[in-house]
Amino acid sequence: METFETLKSETLTDQEVVNRVLAGETALYEVIMRRYNQRLYRVARAILQSDVEAEDVMQDAYVRAFTHLGQFAARAPFSSWLTRIAVNEALARRRSRKQKLEVDATEFDGEISMQDLYKSPDPEQNVSTAQLRGFLEQAVLDLPEQYRTVVMLRDIEELTTAETAEALDLTVENVKIRLHRGHSMIRNWLFERIGAEAKEAFPFMGMRCDHVVQTVFNRLANIAGVHAQVH
Repeated sequence: METFETLKSETLTDQEVVNRVLAGETALYEVIMRRYNQRLYRVARAILQSDVEAEDVMQDAYVRAFTHLGQFAARAPFSSWLTRIAVNEALARRRSRKQKLEVDATEFDGEISMQDLYKSPDPEQNVSTAQLRGFLEQAVLDLPEQYRTVVMLRDIEELTTAETAEALDLTVENVKIRLHRGHSMIRNWLFERIGAEAKEAFPFMGMRCDHVVQTVFNRLANIAGVHAQVH
């Protein structure tokens, strides 16, 4: 007999969960919520810039999706359908606050890969990486909404361009343009705010520095008989 933990595993597809929920196993809806909590939070947070409201939108979206589950026609992935519901809920909430959508068509040059910047290749860089992550999160939140949501879904949630287009009801080309502009704005934001501290970036000290010095001396010794010991 299947346990609930088994049912929550990745062996169940979204469609299988939906079918079983529609058949009366409503407790299985938890699988959907746990599977997409992070994505829905991120996209709602990108639109509303509020933790509390993002959580409210998540709840509203799950409720709306559940009550309309029978209308899911599987023409698009369930994840895209659910994300669209959350996006619409967040936009409706923002409109109710009468917040005007900020549009910034300013062009910037250059690209930045958020996935590369989020990675920490060396334990020595953990603190710096945490600081950089904080800068990046703020940079994303400061983007105009139409770029912020695309960056959140593509770079952070790691949806494909096609999935992002489907979720946001945009063309693939529009997603690419917004992603490019969002990356450029993030690059500009970072250099404006941390440019003064740039000389402190990319530290090369301690054991790494010692290793290079000693290696150079070792190579010199092989060439000209120079001997030295790093202390």
